[in-house]
Amino acid sequence: MNRIVNDIPERIPIAISARHVHLSRATIDQLFGVGYKLRILAPLVQPGQFSTEDTVSLVGPHGRLAHVRVLGPPRAADQIEVSRSDEFALGLDAPVRVSGDLSDTPGITIEGPAGSVQLKRGTICALRHIHMSPSDAVRLGVHDQDMVEVAVRNGERDTVFGDVVVRVSPDYRLELHLDTDEGNAAGVRPGDTALLLGRRRLP
Repeated sequence: MNRIVNDIPERIPIAISARHVHLSRATIDQLFGVGYKLRILAPLVQPGQFSTEDTVSLVGPHGRLAHVRVLGPPRAADQIEVSRSDEFALGLDAPVRVSGDLSDTPGITIEGPAGSVQLKRGTICALRHIHMSPSDAVRLGVHDQDMVEVAVRNGERDTVFGDVVVRVSPDYRLELHLDTDEGNAAGVRPGDTALLLGRRRLP
């Protein structure tokens, strides 16, 4: 890796992304009823995104997970994000992917209060990533789609994560997203931050 160390370390807020689903309008209609409006529970750090009071069940070949949170707003394509531990519980093998890259991903059954949907694809284990604005990227010396290393140093389970993809957009706010397995491995607690160590360009 062609590593570049930042001159000034900056603390990046960490968010633990538990299992959740992003649903299309058509799928929401099938699971909750035609015209159903997702009930906002709380806004997320990323502008326009929110958690909802609504949950569904995921059913895989060998198991099921209940009370899986729906995030809004509706998307063009259904996307189910689970951890490796969740995959074992469901009995499927979801690839590690950047959000939105759904080709050749396994399907899953989703059950809601008004019906169920059998998806042909859309289940992923999300690649750990950092959301940031263009000004954040300039300040940190990175570019969209860079792969970076970050360190979580909390004095208990100091951990370095590689293969963290940088995602840059004017609509993003600075935040590192780890899934529950990764967060547990590093002993991440609310308010913890990470340090950016270095980068390399994706081929």
